[in-house]
Amino acid sequence: MTMAQVQNSPVTAPQDEEILVVKRDELFKTMPAWAGLKKVNFAQYLNLIQEKKEFLPRSLMEQDPNYKQIIPYLVFSYNDRYFLMQRTAQATEQRLQNKYSLGIGGHIRKEDMQTDSLFDWARREFHEEVNYTDSFEIEPLGMLNDDSNAVGQVHIGFVFLLKGSSSNISVKSELKSGQLVDMQEMQYYVAKMESWSQMVYEFLKK
Repeated sequence: MTMAQVQNSPVTAPQDEEILVVKRDELFKTMPAWAGLKKVNFAQYLNLIQEKKEFLPRSLMEQDPNYKQIIPYLVFSYNDRYFLMQRTAQATEQRLQNKYSLGIGGHIRKEDMQTDSLFDWARREFHEEVNYTDSFEIEPLGMLNDDSNAVGQVHIGFVFLLKGSSSNISVKSELKSGQLVDMQEMQYYVAKMESWSQMVYEFLKK
């Protein structure tokens, strides 16, 4: 292969997996885009995803605001305390490195869709990211949208509250640390949180 051919060849990104996306216009057809975490008819949007879902290369979707990547965002709570995590300096998403997070989340790949339920996916993702073997209940909180920055413009979050039966939880994967904190303690971390977690915090305060 000549140097010219190398320069003109498409770059294969390490994150070039096919992920679940929906066109932005479809998501905001009945309700204009909002900023923050908003209570919605979950069933309506889950049906919309099933009807309009596409699986496209992540490397392209990270740069295309015409699509929204569907991200379940899982917030764990126990006795009015919330699991606050910190990402490592080596986290895959560079824009979120070292940030504090209230949410466990991730992209949905085609092979992840063993069922049509985001609830099933949420359970699997939760156990991949943290160590927790006790029971929990899942409650939908709402949908989270933030078009104020490059990360938010290409993602939309389906936020679930996981109500645990014990405090026996710890981090693994790309997470550096994790601790259960109440709302008063949490305020000291807000400035260092990723934007989605800041919005979840504001929602929980209300």
